[in-house]
Amino acid sequence: MFSFLFIARIVMSWYPKIPVGKFPYVLAYAPTEPILIPTRKLIPPLGGVDVTPVVWFGLISFLSEILIGPQGLLVLLSQQVG
Repeated sequence: MFSFLFIARIVMSWYPKIPVGKFPYVLAYAPTEPILIPTRKLIPPLGGVDVTPVVWFGLISFLSEILIGPQGLLVLLSQQVG
């Protein structure tokens, strides 16, 4: 679910004048902003572009593949138990 929210945040960043406090934009803004604020302290905007939603999308995709992908750790463990 957060992957889709971060994709929405990436698209929203292309349009800086979007009213993020209004529906439907607040649906993607409100749950992701608390995660992005501390990340922006570690990774400042590059050339005026906020890359933190891209970083989180990549991290979530990577962890998802490592844990529950076709050769993921949880899949392999469940095969060994069963």
